[in-house]
Amino acid sequence: MNKEVLAAKKATVSEIENSLSNCGSLTIVSYHGLTVADITELRHKLAEKGATLSVYKNTLVARALKDEQKNGLDEYLEGPNAFVFSKEISDGPAVLRKFAREHEELVIKGGYVEGKAYDGAGMVAIAKMPNKEGLLSMFCQVLNAPISGFARTIQALADKGGAAAGANEAAAQ
Repeated sequence: MNKEVLAAKKATVSEIENSLSNCGSLTIVSYHGLTVADITELRHKLAEKGATLSVYKNTLVARALKDEQKNGLDEYLEGPNAFVFSKEISDGPAVLRKFAREHEELVIKGGYVEGKAYDGAGMVAIAKMPNKEGLLSMFCQVLNAPISGFARTIQALADKGGAAAGANEAAAQ
């Protein structure tokens, strides 16, 4: 094998390993049948969420996954695949899920999240999860609910007490 080709392959594997180590999730999709315009649109939507779509040879991705000790994705590395690297766990899969509803050609095959491999259905379930901001919002609502309930109760008592006091004053006159 030519030394230049081998060096290029090593550089690509290193690039994939770097992407794997810096991402929250990796999603493998089949894009067969999408037009260049569709893929460009998908790339833009992913970029808005901090995710990237890349196309690599399956063998190079398999080598990078093996080097990073991320197992369980070999069965999805067949055919034309694109690889979506997302910083937030659910951002990339959520964009892919929404895009796949509009474009039947895009198929979520599987992925890797926090040390575990998932099939396509598992990645769709992850896509349905709220992102970090959504989880923080839910947490704040949970913390705020008892305080809000207490404040409404006090206000209701004050309103009721104020009406009763006004009625007592009117009866006294």
